[in-house]
Amino acid sequence: MLVEEIKDNELLRQFETKTACGLLTIEYAIQERKIFLTKLCANENEQEDKVNQFITSVLDIAEERKFKVVPTNTKIVSFFRKNKKFQQLLPPGIKI
Repeated sequence: MLVEEIKDNELLRQFETKTACGLLTIEYAIQERKIFLTKLCANENEQEDKVNQFITSVLDIAEERKFKVVPTNTKIVSFFRKNKKFQQLLPPGIKI
């Protein structure tokens, strides 16, 4: 089961979705066809698999928009380490 609806809030520069525990967001910055994922805001009661599904959905959106992804948040970096299939989204020269 994927996260229901992801909203790209361009004014606040964040992807967001509502869950049973509250609002789940990933803040971003865009520069030269790269999207920097800078901050993950999740309630401490949020289920780990729900957060991972949200990150996966955001990465799918980035791939669809043909962005390279630069994760700067530690939780998102560890997600990249665990999920090698997203390594192709990293820009050249960045290894995680």
